[in-house]
Amino acid sequence: MKEYIMAEGHLNKLISIAIIVVVFAVLISITNRIFRKINQRKNSIFYKFLNSVVYVVLLATAIYSVLSQFDMAREISTVILQSGTLIIAVSTFAAQQALGNVISGFMLSASRPLEIGQKVKLLQGGTQICEGIVKDMTFRHVVIQSYDGQSNILPNSLVDQAVIVNADYVEDTGNYLEFEVAYESDFDLVRSLIRQALESQPEVSRKDVTIAMSRVSQNGVVFKFTVWTHSVDENFRACSELREKIIKAFNEHNVVIPYQTIDVNMH
Repeated sequence: MKEYIMAEGHLNKLISIAIIVVVFAVLISITNRIFRKINQRKNSIFYKFLNSVVYVVLLATAIYSVLSQFDMAREISTVILQSGTLIIAVSTFAAQQALGNVISGFMLSASRPLEIGQKVKLLQGGTQICEGIVKDMTFRHVVIQSYDGQSNILPNSLVDQAVIVNADYVEDTGNYLEFEVAYESDFDLVRSLIRQALESQPEVSRKDVTIAMSRVSQNGVVFKFTVWTHSVDENFRACSELREKIIKAFNEHNVVIPYQTIDVNMH
């Protein structure tokens, strides 16, 4: 009879453990699916960090729930609770670096000085730590992929303390373009051709910009305007294509771009 009761007790524990494992596996699967859908719509460093924290909390809770089914684990828990102050002090000292990374992760995800897909450069004490594109963030570290394809895995506390140079922090990125034309040019036509090129460029985010005559040189007059795009990569590509478009438009409408020539007379 005693052996039957013990066997039944073990069976009940196994059933309880199985239920705990299944429940937490389903919870982890559901939360991962939810965060995956959120990241597909908005790939944000905040949700990456939150997903990592929720996963760790659920996993730790599941492990604790499983261990609590055993008498030895419950006795250890009782001892830990009875010497709570000392244990907390020792645990805090031993895990201060890990806790620092978690706290720094909360600070970074809340203030968002960097975001997934942004180009950043990290500086500390005037020395560059790394440079690249932000790829991921967990409760412990940030992953920055350098331009040669290597992944830099940096503790959150290090990123939080570093100076972050973010090329994509502002909403739009602007870059000046200048074109010099001859004094005899039709200035209204010059502005019209430049504006047509801006309106035809898909990457340009602000079409209605001021096309100003910035200065007068010994060869002609210089028109200057800003090309606004959503990212640095788009800006580089847009400026390159705009230069080509505007030069072709000037040539088609006989707008002269002056340049210095040298006449050599042989006597």
